[in-house]
Amino acid sequence: MEILVKAAQLILSLSILVMVHEGGHFFFARLFKTRVEKFYLFFNPWFSIFKKKVGDTEYGIGWLPLGGYVKISGMIDESMDKEQMKQPPQPHEFRSKKTWQRLLIMLGGIIVNVITAFVINSAILYAWGEEYLPTSEAKYGIMTDSVGTKMGLINGDKIISVDGNKIENFRKIPFFIIVNKAKTIEIERDGQNKIITIPNSIWPELIKDASFIEVRIPFVIADFSKESLAQKAGLKVGDKIVAINNEQINFYDEVKASLKLNKNKDVKISVLRNNDTVIVPLKVPETALLGIAVEVNSEKYFKIKKTEYGFFASIPAGYNKTFSMLDSYVKQFKLIFDKDVEGYKSLGGFVTIGKFFPGVWDWMSFWTMTAFLSIILAFMNLLPIPALDGGHVLFLLFEMITGRKPNEKFLEYAQITGMVLLFALLIYANGNDIFKLFK
Repeated sequence: MEILVKAAQLILSLSILVMVHEGGHFFFARLFKTRVEKFYLFFNPWFSIFKKKVGDTEYGIGWLPLGGYVKISGMIDESMDKEQMKQPPQPHEFRSKKTWQRLLIMLGGIIVNVITAFVINSAILYAWGEEYLPTSEAKYGIMTDSVGTKMGLINGDKIISVDGNKIENFRKIPFFIIVNKAKTIEIERDGQNKIITIPNSIWPELIKDASFIEVRIPFVIADFSKESLAQKAGLKVGDKIVAINNEQINFYDEVKASLKLNKNKDVKISVLRNNDTVIVPLKVPETALLGIAVEVNSEKYFKIKKTEYGFFASIPAGYNKTFSMLDSYVKQFKLIFDKDVEGYKSLGGFVTIGKFFPGVWDWMSFWTMTAFLSIILAFMNLLPIPALDGGHVLFLLFEMITGRKPNEKFLEYAQITGMVLLFALLIYANGNDIFKLFK
């Protein structure tokens, strides 16, 4: 069921963004009296699920959910309509319009994607506000995994700064480290401040593991799985584990480590229950798992910072959030080409994108992810690759500077080359997803 919910959110989000992106091209085309022959959600090779002609434009839904398109009359695009281009230019065609008008038509989708992200971010801040765990409130320090350990971190470290920058939002620390390819982390350990230098050798692992730092929390039981060994032994919801075999334990990571050391052994678990200490004996299985869900509600342990926005305050805040998203994504994109990071190995397709949506339908998470995807779509389409909007923009800028139009045969070959590159990238990214599923 979780997979279906994620898939449904992904499809809905991409459908909305494809419509607004192509709607941007459509708006500027009609503004400059350019004929739009087709406006499609998804691609429709051989047949369409739905189509209806209104005026000069055929509106439809294709069966191949890899995007969408508008077919603008008199333009070399993915339709590769060579016959039309052999005819004399008509006043309603793209090629007959002024260069600046053609430029705006090609930038239309990108412009609308940025506006869409801005509107969504402003609406989110107005409707839900913003809340986060301040780094200063992570009073128990961090929990880290094997990747964090290789960096030099240990459980209980308190993050002071990254490359000299204090990160206000604790949850953004891993992301900040990765996208800025941080060099150092300042921590507090056992009451002493220490500088950790991040080794270059760790980057290929680090980029695959964005959860190498988590906030450290006490081990308080929130729920049990079906046939839970812990529940059968007598543990209850709300119990806080404070010791195993009389060895004091306070945190989630300590309980996990102790259970692994005591696999296939009888242990006595001490829990705090209604201000009383209760001892529960049980045998730890080979898996070291007891069928316990831990209480992860941060508000029970930390003071969460909450900011509410009125309508007018949400507008500049939404603007700042939108361009912060853009800045972050540009930094992520650069990591693909970094030889130390090897970001290209982590490049993913639709499965990777889908995983970022929550397993339950949450409108705030849905719209936040949709805003981010809108920024990604805007940036990717601005890349100067033939077949993308940025490729057309590049050729139009060349025309504006030199006063000469690129040869139509050249544009045709450039379009084919760009489409081959894009399909190769699509196959590679989604192939990475499939490989990871079976790895």
